Amino acid sequence: MSDPAYIVYDRECIFCQNYVSFIRLKDAVGPVELIDARSDDPRVADLVAKGFNLDEGMVFVNRGQVHHGADAVHVLSQLTSPVGMLNRLNGRIFASPALTRALYPAMKLGRRITLMARGRSLLNKRG
Repeated sequence: MSDPAYIVYDRECIFCQNYVSFIRLKDAVGPVELIDARSDDPRVADLVAKGFNLDEGMVFVNRGQVHHGADAVHVLSQLTSPVGMLNRLNGRIFASPALTRALYPAMKLGRRITLMARGRSLLNKRG
């Protein structure tokens, strides 16, 4: 049996929090563990040690494959169940890796602005 899939995301970011709560992955990959990037979970430290900048994007790990930032959003969108309007929209918008990469900087900027507006700091967990 392979290791369970997991997503490392910033729980302080309302966009990140809402995104990981609405995507439906269970049918495609089985249970997916959600890990707060601000936690002391050893997988967070391992990703940072491997050079992943968690301020630059969430990480999705599935079947030994590590997807970061725009790549993670693209892969997640393709594995998400088409049940529900938001999931179908997510699948369509992020179906193209090129479009996902083009949109991702605006998503990161939105995260930074909302963190600042809420008085929260960046993660500053850099590799």
